[in-house]
Amino acid sequence: MKNNLRQEGKFTYLEKGEGTPIVILHGLMGGLSNFDGVIDFFPPKGYKILIPELPLYSMSLLKTSVGTFAKYIKEFVDFKGLDKVILLGNSLGGHIGLLTTKLYPEMVKALVITGSSGLYENAMGESYPRRGDYEFIKKKAQNVFYDPEVATKEIVDEVYDTVSDRNKLVKTLAIAKSAIRHNMAKDLPKMRTPTCIIWGKDDNVTPPEVAEDFKRLLPDADLYWINKCGHAAMMEHPERFNELLHAWLQERNF
Repeated sequence: MKNNLRQEGKFTYLEKGEGTPIVILHGLMGGLSNFDGVIDFFPPKGYKILIPELPLYSMSLLKTSVGTFAKYIKEFVDFKGLDKVILLGNSLGGHIGLLTTKLYPEMVKALVITGSSGLYENAMGESYPRRGDYEFIKKKAQNVFYDPEVATKEIVDEVYDTVSDRNKLVKTLAIAKSAIRHNMAKDLPKMRTPTCIIWGKDDNVTPPEVAEDFKRLLPDADLYWINKCGHAAMMEHPERFNELLHAWLQERNF
């Protein structure tokens, strides 16, 4: 993955394929590789996949917020000279996608969210692991998935390294607090962008009722469930996730 990243200006990103642009927004503890299934599936179907690395830990503490990341995505889309894009976000990435869509509706032709924060205040704040306690962090990482085996040692190590770095931990907590402040319940009924909601039936982080609330509050949203699936559907059931998303994009002519 790292070898395929491009660096241009202030942006580091992955780009694959040609066609309708899908800009992917990763989560707080999630790397770009979480979307490997999407990256492989959609380019042959006529889509260009772009995944910018979000500057989660490189901005000053005062600027570390969901709103700043939404502006960063707008700058990235402008930098790439894209017209209208499809935004796809998981967890914090879904929240950034929602806020970007609210702030720049003319830029977003469709939004896809899975396990998104933005409504459920404990979705992020509760899950912050203690520093230096590997077993605790391992359990927290496993809790993200229906099948704990999906939380490989590599995934657990990445989370452990993040929370063991004091600077990253402080930024992580700042982002979590910003996400709680940016509750979008009042904004959603005004957002008419077509939205595809794909949710794990067994999500412990953002439970199924959160997806139902998104569906109820967004004027033009379709909700799809994946059984035996936790917080990161595109990782745990990549084939089913891609199948549902591709069918929705075709049905909506995107």
